Amino acid sequence: MMNRRIFLKNGSLALVSLGFAPAFFTRAARASQARRKVLVTVFQRGAVDGLNMIVPFGEKAYYQARPSIAIPQPGGPGGAVDLDGFFGLHPRMASLEPFFKRGELAIVHATGSNDPTRSHFDAQDYMESGTPGRKSTRDGWLNRYLHAREHEEASAFRAVSLTQQLPRALQGRSPALAIDQLGRFGLRAGDRGDMMQSSFESQYAAAADELLKPTGKEAFDAVKQLQAIDLTQYAPRNGAVYPNSPYGQALKQIAQLIKADMGLEVAFAETGNWDHHANEGPQIANRLDDFANGIAAFAQDMGDGMADVMVLTMSEFGRTVSENGNRGTDHGHGNAMLALGGSVKGGKVYGAWPGLEREQRYQGRDLAITTDFRDVFSEVLRSHMGAKDISGVFPGYSATKTLGIIGS
Repeated sequence: MMNRRIFLKNGSLALVSLGFAPAFFTRAARASQARRKVLVTVFQRGAVDGLNMIVPFGEKAYYQARPSIAIPQPGGPGGAVDLDGFFGLHPRMASLEPFFKRGELAIVHATGSNDPTRSHFDAQDYMESGTPGRKSTRDGWLNRYLHAREHEEASAFRAVSLTQQLPRALQGRSPALAIDQLGRFGLRAGDRGDMMQSSFESQYAAAADELLKPTGKEAFDAVKQLQAIDLTQYAPRNGAVYPNSPYGQALKQIAQLIKADMGLEVAFAETGNWDHHANEGPQIANRLDDFANGIAAFAQDMGDGMADVMVLTMSEFGRTVSENGNRGTDHGHGNAMLALGGSVKGGKVYGAWPGLEREQRYQGRDLAITTDFRDVFSEVLRSHMGAKDISGVFPGYSATKTLGIIGS
């Protein structure tokens, strides 16, 4: 039963811009009046080098293991941005320093999956399904959360992924949308995009579900009204400038959705190309610049609205402590996650630090994990999203600890 909500698995849907609210979005407007919390998840696909992202410059073994690619200590050319005297941000992530200093950004280091796989495919699957080591899980942890908290006023835009296809984390019984870049649809002033729209209308006209067909008609009636509106007129607030990358523009569109009060509760964005086996230095610098500036622009654009919004970042696993012969790093284990938002108790790097001496490493080569990623996910769902019972979200697992990264 779709309950008159739209589920586009491999399609695209144009969205309403700010200041425009056709009848189709009435339920979303009602839902927004309750000031629902919003969770924005960002997946760094390809296994980011967490040790060069959140730099343990106070760890002697870090520099011994990485003579060519280690980020210099703070104060020198290209040095890390000091956070607490031990950890620092990669210098290309300096745009996030003010949020950390204001207590709005928290970091969890040495976190990840208890499964030993170094396969990108398996590790991403386990992180998105929320069931490490179990390939039989068919749905994602975000979808199970949504299903556990179904409510009558749920909007068609309750769960949205700004990607071409629905990510594993949002697949399951609860409806979710996969929406690509709005500019690709040609639904701007003077560009009707009739062929693409007709294709989608035909799909809905052929739908067997009598409840789905009226919803599809309402949605495309709304789309027709958008043809005279230039979606590029959206102006980020507070001087925010988003990176002109698919990832940066995805975050910009998420901000549009939130501000348009269409009932968004969970959003998903992703950024790739983090698998740096060779010549890591300049590559990760460029990627982290895009990554950090996107988050900073989003938070700046949202302004006071960040009180109800949290951005949570993740990557499938980390990299080896030691650099390889190509001035890169290979597939590792432990990694770092970032949490930014009004309810975050920031200004701190959370998690027990295991050390980087060889005997302290996982299997003698990787950053050891001291915090299961499900502990972080669980705390975010409970303390930020207000979930009372998440026993079904992570089947077979009970959070072993509370980090305290979320305030009351």
